[in-house]
Amino acid sequence: MTSRDRVLAALAHQATDRVPRLLYEEVVGYTPPIERLLRAHCAPQSPLEYFAMDLTRVTWNPTLLPRERFAPWLGAEADAALSRDEVDEWGAWRRKGGIHDFVHFEPTLGGIRESRELEDYPWPDLDQAYRWEGVRARVEALQAQGLAVVGYAGSVFERSWYLRGMENLMMDMVTAPGLAHGFFERTAALQRKAAAAFARAGADIVITGDDVGGQKGLLMSLGMWRQFLKPRLAATVRAVKEARPETFFFYHSDGNIEALIPDLIEIGVDILNPVQPECMDPAAIKRRFGGALSFWGTVSVQRTMPSGTPDEVRAEVRARVRDVGRGGGLILAPAHVLGPETPWENIVAFFDAADSAPVR
Repeated sequence: MTSRDRVLAALAHQATDRVPRLLYEEVVGYTPPIERLLRAHCAPQSPLEYFAMDLTRVTWNPTLLPRERFAPWLGAEADAALSRDEVDEWGAWRRKGGIHDFVHFEPTLGGIRESRELEDYPWPDLDQAYRWEGVRARVEALQAQGLAVVGYAGSVFERSWYLRGMENLMMDMVTAPGLAHGFFERTAALQRKAAAAFARAGADIVITGDDVGGQKGLLMSLGMWRQFLKPRLAATVRAVKEARPETFFFYHSDGNIEALIPDLIEIGVDILNPVQPECMDPAAIKRRFGGALSFWGTVSVQRTMPSGTPDEVRAEVRARVRDVGRGGGLILAPAHVLGPETPWENIVAFFDAADSAPVR
């Protein structure tokens, strides 16, 4: 089987020669410490090539809009923030921290009071054709190499709080719901555009996600999630399926989000990520929902990958393949990006165990 054959078969809950597997960073980007570790051990090959990972990503083209357009919204430190390259194409201001990839978000739109103020904000131009020129060709070239291809279409809740501030946005949902809806509709509209564009380009999987859970449960009530976020997520699923029905739809949220799973199935989500093992039991989730969902992730990045021995990594990987991968429906990966303390030996153990564990 090619990698793409293997991924598509697993997502169709069919037998595969081995479980599809990758490092989560291959589709979201590597943190600097792990990128340096992999470069030191994998060169001259890329990590994708060295470990023969089964999936990789394509991205949209860079924007031509100047970041300086956000200066009026950034306040007195605008020039410094822009010169340090701390402002992304959404105007989200990530004040760089001193420890690896940790950052502090300054709420660019923390001071607005009414949704009409959002009309004047210089939103990204992901709906413009030049952002998507050549994406189909890149997808087809990677698929011709035997790889499954994903496209990340972005978030709604997270993107909104990056701009508004977490506390501000959560208060808006209670005391100023019109303003909260304004943020969510702006971000969701661009997510839908991007998701549909990746699907039309032939991507095998479209990734979306929002961290709406902590390790003890949802960050908001189920009713509030259904009011503000579920309809917009459902619209993005529909946009993908209308553009290319065979494209799989992936939803990410860290934390314990078991309460959401029936709703996610209802609106057509195909893949749930990461099934965080510190607070969700992957084997139990598979037994309960595995007939309707596939799962991506499941291997601990809080405990096993950074702090376990190679034998402990192998044991967890084998357990996941046995309990979640049997009968298909699993793309095995660390549950999130690898922490900087993760040793090379544990990464090797992850792939060794994934490749040797029986999936039937």
